[in-house]
Amino acid sequence: MAESGQLVSQKALVRAVEGFLKAARAERDLSSNTLAAYGGDLDQFVAWARRHEIADLDQIDRRALRRYVAHMSERGLARRSIARKTSALRSMLRWSRLHSLIETNPAEDLAAPKLDKPLPKVLKASEAAWLCELPPDDDPLGIRDRAVLEVLYGSGLRVSELCGLDLDDLDLAENHVTVMGKGRKQRRVPLSGPAARALSAYLEARASLSERAGDTRTMGDRHALFLNVRGTRLGPRSVRRILDRYVDAEGARHVNPHALRHSFATHLLDNGADLRTVQELLGHESLATTQIYTHVSTERLRTVYEQSHPRA
Repeated sequence: MAESGQLVSQKALVRAVEGFLKAARAERDLSSNTLAAYGGDLDQFVAWARRHEIADLDQIDRRALRRYVAHMSERGLARRSIARKTSALRSMLRWSRLHSLIETNPAEDLAAPKLDKPLPKVLKASEAAWLCELPPDDDPLGIRDRAVLEVLYGSGLRVSELCGLDLDDLDLAENHVTVMGKGRKQRRVPLSGPAARALSAYLEARASLSERAGDTRTMGDRHALFLNVRGTRLGPRSVRRILDRYVDAEGARHVNPHALRHSFATHLLDNGADLRTVQELLGHESLATTQIYTHVSTERLRTVYEQSHPRA
């Protein structure tokens, strides 16, 4: 009987996880990748709980959670992975408390490993300009690639934001683009002169890409600003491959799309932009997120000082 009762309780834990993920999908507008990561992390906790005869949400206390964190550390998981799994567990238990499945949240003050926050990789202004000018301007794909790179660097967009752009989001008369950022928050971002010119050229070349899909495209593909070689909406992986192709061909150091966003923010601050303005342009909800770029600028100043001053 005890074994049967334990099985029912264990299913209750599974149902709590399922309920949390369902609510996260409906209420928090999380990406499919984030939801999949949450699901995998929580499934691992459920498996660990089963092995340690933790069969009910009420049996999850601070001691059990600390044992689980220690278990992950003993397995050799990276601190970043442990922190992510701990965060998923904390969120699930917080949801369980809000829905009265448990009386208190044992993970409220659960400590996760502290993470080192490396400074973001930043290109020099000359390197960013060189990269944006690598794509050829005599074929539709090269023209598209130049527009992609100019917008990433000239407007500081996230790669997901760039891929989500529709034709109606672009206003070349006023030189700005309307972006749907995290949390489905819209913001208007100005376009640089090179980005506006590259986009004007791309809009003329876009028709040849659009024709490749024929009538098989969805409505979303038809409205998409940036198209792939098949004439459908360009995706984040394709943008990363575009960047890799040009960088590898030149034998340059690896650059990912986010490095262009980092460079955009750092170069603005280096040239006198205030932090609040950069926060708005990047679409950061918290000013603290933007402040890392002040550290980047300070680091660069230190490097220049050490390289230039005779007594540094």
